[in-house]
Amino acid sequence: MKLRVLTYNIHKGFHHLRRKRVLTLMREAIREVHADLVFLQEVLGFDREEDASQLEFLADEIWHHHAYGRNAITSLGHHGNALMSKYPITFFENIDISTNQLERRGILHAKIRIPGAAEDLHALSIHLGLLEAERRSQVRRVCHRIYRMVHRREPLVMGGDFNDWRERASPILEKRLSVIEAHQELRGDHARTFPIWMPSLRLDRIYTRGLGVSDVRVLTGAPWSSLSDHAALYAELDFNSADDAASSMHSRS
Repeated sequence: MKLRVLTYNIHKGFHHLRRKRVLTLMREAIREVHADLVFLQEVLGFDREEDASQLEFLADEIWHHHAYGRNAITSLGHHGNALMSKYPITFFENIDISTNQLERRGILHAKIRIPGAAEDLHALSIHLGLLEAERRSQVRRVCHRIYRMVHRREPLVMGGDFNDWRERASPILEKRLSVIEAHQELRGDHARTFPIWMPSLRLDRIYTRGLGVSDVRVLTGAPWSSLSDHAALYAELDFNSADDAASSMHSRS
């Protein structure tokens, strides 16, 4: 079975250069990808100006199952990470991994029931900090969460803005969690996703364990170039057989 996955930092629904709301255009662009599972960062869970939830607006009639984790409260309302799924979400929890009061960060962890899969899929929408010291601490928190909550036989996908422009996180995650990063697996390096007008920094990632990667793409052209300051990252993942998953995990242990 193929699972189509998208991760996208939506910049609170604003244009990357002008203080102009482009949420409707973002919704149209995301819909065109036909993803089964969408990881979102910088989503306004409550938008004071619109008196509404950006997540509910984006999910609308396409993704009937969604979850939101509040990370920060601002003059605009509050914002955090989110997940939109075409399949039932059986559990979710938001974990605060902030290292200071000024920059609030979190992990939104959900379990998703995929038709025909032997185990529920663990999906984590993640947004790490801007400073390397805090990212090191936050990566340890991610590993600890997965050690505690995800059995090695259960499939896992993590999508998000890792802010890891020095590319320090992947070796740690690969060694400790036996994950692979989708773009690195197929293209040989992490995707350049920021800034959208001239992508040079490799910030956005899709990590997976127990699933294969059959396609991965950075979405940088129209209409994405007129939306957020981040490019979106898309991947097609394949559920392995139980034997294949076990063999893959053993080989990376």
